[in-house]
Amino acid sequence: MILAKHRADAAMAALASLLLAVAGCGTPGPPQPPSLNLPDRVDNLAAIRAGNQVTLTWTMPKRNTDKLPLKAGVAVKVCRREGSNPCAPVATLSFAPGSAGSFTDSLPQPLASGSPQPLSYFVELENRIGRSAGESNAAVVLAGGAPAPVAELTAEVRKAGVILHWASGDSRDAIRIHRKLLTPRPAAAHAGPLAPPLDPVEQDLLVDSDTGVALDKSITFGNSYEYRAQRIANVQVDSRRVELAGDASAPIHINAEDVFPPAVPTDLAAVATAAAPGLAASIDLNWEPNTETDLAGYFVYRREDETAWKRVSGDQPLVSPAFHDAVVLTGHTYHYGISAVDRAGHESGRSAEAHETVPNP
Repeated sequence: MILAKHRADAAMAALASLLLAVAGCGTPGPPQPPSLNLPDRVDNLAAIRAGNQVTLTWTMPKRNTDKLPLKAGVAVKVCRREGSNPCAPVATLSFAPGSAGSFTDSLPQPLASGSPQPLSYFVELENRIGRSAGESNAAVVLAGGAPAPVAELTAEVRKAGVILHWASGDSRDAIRIHRKLLTPRPAAAHAGPLAPPLDPVEQDLLVDSDTGVALDKSITFGNSYEYRAQRIANVQVDSRRVELAGDASAPIHINAEDVFPPAVPTDLAAVATAAAPGLAASIDLNWEPNTETDLAGYFVYRREDETAWKRVSGDQPLVSPAFHDAVVLTGHTYHYGISAVDRAGHESGRSAEAHETVPNP
């Protein structure tokens, strides 16, 4: 009887072990909660104010908080906060996952006037039932009256670059000049060690104070450019400075054509050598080299007494700032002048004269 009971207990234990093994087969663990499909929060919200317009930009996430791909457009709520007040709704938008988000807010009059004060923007991404993973980072601009727009912007091409003028205002304001290249060239056109550098398509130039004039020395002749200008006030907020920008001016266009000759050569000196057995009389010239990047070379002119100037260096420009004149006569006095010429054929005026008398042997 006892043996039969032991056998029955052993059989029941084996059956229980088998049932537990079958029940555990294919079961990964305790059941997981369903995904809430919450879009990842935005962490790169940026804001720029110009005049009374605030432009927000950010990148939409591609995945939700469970690292699963988002498959449809995502609702985006935009709000702005004044100081410690609640964040006031501004707009509700929709963007595709992974796309570039943007929104422009027109400030109401109370926020576009008065003293500067911080204004924070946030975006919040919601799922289909209105739940989110939280607000984005804060993007801070300044509310309050913006600097006055720049008026009467003009541009003029000079040898040193493009000089810009405008009606000056508060000298404490900085001026941002935005330049856009209208004639971009293929990178292949700038190949080679002597090729000019490739101009950026867009570039900002900052002038520290509103003097009404600025010189853009970084232009490349032969290109066309568009310029806009805006006043910038920098306001201290807590421990950092925040920019408050006025409206950008109307654009102006200019063709930077090089119609300017090189600088007149300087420091011309002449040294005569008397004739000697086997050696003809001559006069050697040298001068300070020009520094223009488009310089082709130099021409040498000569005259005697009050006669007319005559080019004596040939049809092609001299590459080096020196010339050996072997067509001279003993006892004659010669006057020399040097001009510089660029690759476009623009020739400078003649240098200050140097004269020398060929000595007798």
